[in-house]
Amino acid sequence: MPVSPAYRPDPQFPTLGAEFADPVAAARFPQTILRFRNDRAAATVGLETLTDAEWIAHFGRFEPLPGNLDPPLAQRYHGHQFRVYNPELGDGRGFLFAQMREAGTGRLLDLGTKGSGQTPWSRSGDGRLTLKGGVREVLATAMLEALGVPTSRSFSLIETGEALERGDEPSPTRAAVLVRLSHSHVRFGTFQRHAFFQKADRVGALVDHVVATYYPELAGANDKPAALLAAVVGRAAHLTARWMAAGFVHGVLNTDNMNITGESFDYGPYRFLPQSDPNFVAAYFDHAGLYSFGRQPEAVFWNLQQLAGCLSLVTESDPLVDTLNTFGPTYRRELVVAMLARLGVQPRGEAEDAELTQAAFRAMAEGGERLRWEPFFFDWFCGGEDRARSGPRAELYGEDAFTEFRQRLAAYAPERPERLAHPYFARPDPEELLYDQIEALWAPIAEVDNWMAFQDKLARIETARQAWGFSP
Repeated sequence: MPVSPAYRPDPQFPTLGAEFADPVAAARFPQTILRFRNDRAAATVGLETLTDAEWIAHFGRFEPLPGNLDPPLAQRYHGHQFRVYNPELGDGRGFLFAQMREAGTGRLLDLGTKGSGQTPWSRSGDGRLTLKGGVREVLATAMLEALGVPTSRSFSLIETGEALERGDEPSPTRAAVLVRLSHSHVRFGTFQRHAFFQKADRVGALVDHVVATYYPELAGANDKPAALLAAVVGRAAHLTARWMAAGFVHGVLNTDNMNITGESFDYGPYRFLPQSDPNFVAAYFDHAGLYSFGRQPEAVFWNLQQLAGCLSLVTESDPLVDTLNTFGPTYRRELVVAMLARLGVQPRGEAEDAELTQAAFRAMAEGGERLRWEPFFFDWFCGGEDRARSGPRAELYGEDAFTEFRQRLAAYAPERPERLAHPYFARPDPEELLYDQIEALWAPIAEVDNWMAFQDKLARIETARQAWGFSP
């Protein structure tokens, strides 16, 4: 198979042993129709040279990649779902398919699946993914990457020719299998499973594996579990701040949906905010608003507490508690950094930057339903008052509610102002990914199998990514 020299297989997860995963086989699908392949992501692991037929063989029929996992592994884990502990979890419709090194960085990356069939952890599920769910995840990851949020990348989407019955969308509905590229699929819930069974040796082995594989700089730490928690707290604070600056609501922040490398992944009922609203909920079944936009930092902190509880089996509790207490101030610092990046301005000082961040949130709140989230950052990018005051929302920005924000922002120098020369910023409005827009993209696919609007949307999001020039 024509892999490029950048392809470096390195399957590390099997070294943990049989208690962490089960060998499985992919379902046999009636059809394998390629709907999306991410060649930019594939180039980072040496797989962009695959022909479409080879791509389908590996990511639709799951023929093993050279030197990689054979067979795939369905990972074992537990987790809190809406803060109720569930010991019946695990990879129920996916598996770890391959691990390889990233070109340029040497990071270990995973190829994991969603919708690849039943496993020992499927419970009563069919192990499948709806095509609409796959389309939504491709869009989510593209938009989050464009906005500088650490995220898994949708690698492949293949329609499988099956008719699925679902209670939350018109059925029968079309099926697909998704492959995602992520830094790690080791979840908080991976630790929880072994802590649940009081297997301190397995928790310790997992700590050693995660440190050696993902945090080698911690190998010499006197207290590796505490050092690992500190690193994960920092990554989680960074991720949460980027969600908030992007106006993103994950929707299902359960402990099995958070990994130890601080990447967002597994997108079900996500939403991007239409307007500033801390009570905005993504999941229709989140009746209490547990994972609403404004409560995401609280949810992440609660999940970190559960991880710390697992680590208490292998180290003293006091340093873990001290580390947990760093989440709040770390998150607040990260939020300021994320907001300055979104506004495209250079920092001036801790206190002043925090005041600008607060003024921005107040201004957006005052804008209410008249001001959508994404246009606010688009209009004011690189401190662009001239653009903002001459664009379609100029009248709104002239109101007293925006005075403090305008005055504070005026003191800031732009960061890489040459980005404003990109044709993207000559548009009156930015690229957004709101619920109604996704529904409009899905309609022609569902009705007449027309994928043009979906493909055009991805192309526009890619243009936005290049124009913003964010790094996660």
